[in-house]
Amino acid sequence: MYDETQLKIIDATMTLIIEKGYSGATTKNIAKLAGVNESTIFRRFDGKKEIVTAAMELPKWNPGLSESDFVSHGNLEEDLLSFSRVYMSKVTPQMVRVSIGLRSAELEGAALPGIMKVPMVFKNVLVNYFTQMIADGKMRDCDVESVSLQFIAMNFGFVFLDASFGDKLVDVSKEEYIRNSVCVFVSGISKLNH
Repeated sequence: MYDETQLKIIDATMTLIIEKGYSGATTKNIAKLAGVNESTIFRRFDGKKEIVTAAMELPKWNPGLSESDFVSHGNLEEDLLSFSRVYMSKVTPQMVRVSIGLRSAELEGAALPGIMKVPMVFKNVLVNYFTQMIADGKMRDCDVESVSLQFIAMNFGFVFLDASFGDKLVDVSKEEYIRNSVCVFVSGISKLNH
């Protein structure tokens, strides 16, 4: 798909975007970090936007979350534990930093479709799952859209805080957080508790 030089340029670009944001990742700095001439960047890509679009296709820079990653067995707590573990295994602090670094008016939404795939996949899985759990009588009737967004926020919030502050703020392991937060979440939505 991409040759070695293109991959070096992509990796250098994304590394600088994480560190300095989109605007701060100049082609001069990209070339230096990639170990290529600045003119090589423009021979291989039309510009930074095309490099970012290319990066969004690569697993190193995009978690590639798909609906098939989420398997349910009909047990609310076990399924949500599994969903959180899958989500947090793919949406890493690095992915969050990439997402933050790509927030720029200069991109004019060029990276947005790639960034939006992950929360949209997770939301679709959750909406369908919660709808089924309500139909099966395992979850109390509620607005599945709102509950899905709450679950996404609960998971993304941990990864975001970890990416932003690390152990300066986050004193629990990822697994502890998942177990505790899912337990509380399930107690609020389970039909068995009401």
